[in-house]
Amino acid sequence: MAATPDPARHSDREHDLVLLGATGFTGRLTAEYLARNAPAGLRWALAGRNPEKLAGVRDDLAAIDASLADLPLVTADSSDADSLAALAGSARVVISTVGPYLEHGEPLVAACAAAGTDYVDLTGEPEFVDRMYVAHHATAEASGARIVHACGFDSIPHDLGAWYTVQQLKASGPVTVRGVVRASGTFSGGTFHSAMGATSRMKQTREAAQLRRDLEKHPEGRRSRPVAGKPHRDSVLGYYLLPLPTLDPQVVARSGAALESYGPDFRYSHYIGTKTLRYALGGMAGLVGIGVAAQVAPVRNLLKSRIKQGEGPSPARREKSWFTVDFVGEGDGRTIRTRVSGGDPGYGETSKMLAESALCLLHDDNPTTAGCVTTAQAMGENLTARLLAAGIRFETVGAQTEG
Repeated sequence: MAATPDPARHSDREHDLVLLGATGFTGRLTAEYLARNAPAGLRWALAGRNPEKLAGVRDDLAAIDASLADLPLVTADSSDADSLAALAGSARVVISTVGPYLEHGEPLVAACAAAGTDYVDLTGEPEFVDRMYVAHHATAEASGARIVHACGFDSIPHDLGAWYTVQQLKASGPVTVRGVVRASGTFSGGTFHSAMGATSRMKQTREAAQLRRDLEKHPEGRRSRPVAGKPHRDSVLGYYLLPLPTLDPQVVARSGAALESYGPDFRYSHYIGTKTLRYALGGMAGLVGIGVAAQVAPVRNLLKSRIKQGEGPSPARREKSWFTVDFVGEGDGRTIRTRVSGGDPGYGETSKMLAESALCLLHDDNPTTAGCVTTAQAMGENLTARLLAAGIRFETVGAQTEG
């Protein structure tokens, strides 16, 4: 029997929120977002393995808000289970920006699941997400912890965008949705290392997915699944589409399985879109090249050595970056187009999404959930409202009825 979370759970704990990995590139941006946007009275802390570096981050935050000069610092290391257990036991919600998650993430997930502490991260690693479900979902269900992976650009625009599309479509029969990503931006060293690691472990990723399928319960009388699309030109959107083999379609399909509003038969396909065939072919070649390089250890290690973790694009570069995710939903003889859009996808908007996810779990009256859950499942309406207020756009572009 799952425990029942509520907004006041563990209110006697020392911290409302702890940010682990605050000295990293995305961790620092998340801390800065909280410094500017956290509600008054939030009891939060920075955590990491180097107290001196944490103190440096705190000094920078105090320049944003002088009241943060005494922000608590927590020393914790992903290789020290005792320190993570203490961290989880002191907090109501923990944010983790410490990746690659497959290397560093599990001890904290285990500690939060055991302590009944809500947890969010920004992983895009399918193997990690599946292994955490297999190992810790039942424990989190019993304790009432909500373990919510992929709370950044992977996979909030896609998961909440599909959720938004389904709510606008209001179909009672089978529903198909396709999401098409377009973006301008660069990646940090941590993101690159995570991507290379995940791409080099395709066999292990398939094994983890099978272990999850063997364990996971499926809804009775309904089904929801990701559908691998093929390269083609989309007549509705006018883009050339390439299937995008990321975590996102799996997350969307899990939301579809958890929520009856997605209908009796839900299918989702995920693509990257380009305006011209030339860019589509170039993108396909690039994806293949990265996949091949990741399989060859010397090449993979050389590339990883050239791009250091903890580094990322400049503020000027981030300021020019943007993203759109267009959705086409079809059901009950109707077609609807929606769009999620915003600024810098990898960092500015990701830190915003991550912080708002934690605040949503902490403060909002969300559906009753526990265990390893998706953003749409745990806080769809409330988190969408938060992101709209924070400047990320969710909009209906058009709709039509057959005949």
